[in-house]
Amino acid sequence: MSEKSSATPRELARNRRARHDLEIVETMEAGISLVGTEVKSVRAGRISLDEAWIRVRADGAWLEKARIAEYEQANRMNHDPLRPRRLLIHKRQHAHLLAQTKQQNLVTVPLRVLAIGRWIKLEIGLGKPKKLHDKRETEKTRDAERDIRRATKRLG
Repeated sequence: MSEKSSATPRELARNRRARHDLEIVETMEAGISLVGTEVKSVRAGRISLDEAWIRVRADGAWLEKARIAEYEQANRMNHDPLRPRRLLIHKRQHAHLLAQTKQQNLVTVPLRVLAIGRWIKLEIGLGKPKKLHDKRETEKTRDAERDIRRATKRLG
């Protein structure tokens, strides 16, 4: 098995609502501290980031309300599906996140979960909440681009 094939990221879950509700300013990657049954369940794609959010505190960054379904083959040694999970980030990344959330009032949200080789990574987004007119503007431009693609496909 070549190293290149194992290093290609495979998306396991995506938070679609985050890009709709927020204007993402910056993204970064973090590891997630998981127990064994959580790893097996995440690799099977049984994770949901729909209601998940990231809490940045003095003791570190935590992934809250991410639902990782219980692993069926595990018996009484299973994990709690909604437990807070510690994010594995460098000290300077933690300081940066803390400063951005306090000074500039940015929101930290999980964007997607990736399997990169044998590692499970979380893509974190720093963003500003969109106003209603911004959401409408984004939708209009997306519809216009879709119409242009359709027209060029018919002509070409």
